[in-house]
Amino acid sequence: MGFELHRSLAPLGEVFAVARQGTKITLDLTNFDQIKAVIEQINPALIVNAAAYTNVNQAEIEADLAYKINAEANGIMGELAKKINATVVYYSTDYVYCGDGDTPWKETDPIAPLNVYGQTKYAGEQALIQSGAEHLILRTSWVYGARGNNFMLTMQRLFAEKDELSIVSDEFGAPTWSRMIASATCAILAQKLKQQFKLEGEGGVYNFSAAGNTSWYQFALAIRDLSHAHCDIKPILAADYQAAASRPKNSRLNHDKLTQTFHLQLPHWHDSLIQCMAEC
Repeated sequence: MGFELHRSLAPLGEVFAVARQGTKITLDLTNFDQIKAVIEQINPALIVNAAAYTNVNQAEIEADLAYKINAEANGIMGELAKKINATVVYYSTDYVYCGDGDTPWKETDPIAPLNVYGQTKYAGEQALIQSGAEHLILRTSWVYGARGNNFMLTMQRLFAEKDELSIVSDEFGAPTWSRMIASATCAILAQKLKQQFKLEGEGGVYNFSAAGNTSWYQFALAIRDLSHAHCDIKPILAADYQAAASRPKNSRLNHDKLTQTFHLQLPHWHDSLIQCMAEC
């Protein structure tokens, strides 16, 4: 996400990319004094927080660390943004919903995360809202791309190592390419560029994932076919997978609010997958 955002946001103004290591300006989100120092040094008009503790299973064990990164750090960014009149973009998750039924979730539906990761990301949403900063909270799902740790890259690695895989077939959502997230974020912010990224009453929470939906099993099949791999993939129920963290079975997201407000939507998940894998 950070890599794609750095490229997509560049036409809107000078971008300062920060990370724990490997960047000119380093930032550890567990170090709140460092967050303050970096924001005061840069004095940005816009803060885009694409960083998160994303290991869903490990978060059940490291709940305090996940909360510190996903919630407390985001709240501090919001407080500092409020002081300097900056806008904050925060990426949240489909995991804030409980996952019942098969109807796509609306932003106004009840919040009931099934795992620590979802709880900490929702806490991050609330911390940002309570800070009083101008904000845009984008709930996305099943993020993948050509970099980092994600389902697509894991599948490609396993296809080369194994002859057979079992993949969960009863959890549904929209795989969302990190580049499409970055491009759509840029499209929204470009609408507000003349207003120094002030959202003019259009801030708040938006569902922000690819069009269409599929299961993890069907997603794996699509990756295999586009990779021209020969691994046998068998469907398995989530209950039989025995992951440390529970996951919602229905992660379908309703995008009506996004489309009506900003007049855009992300492409269909399969079309994006084809584009992504053509570049890998």
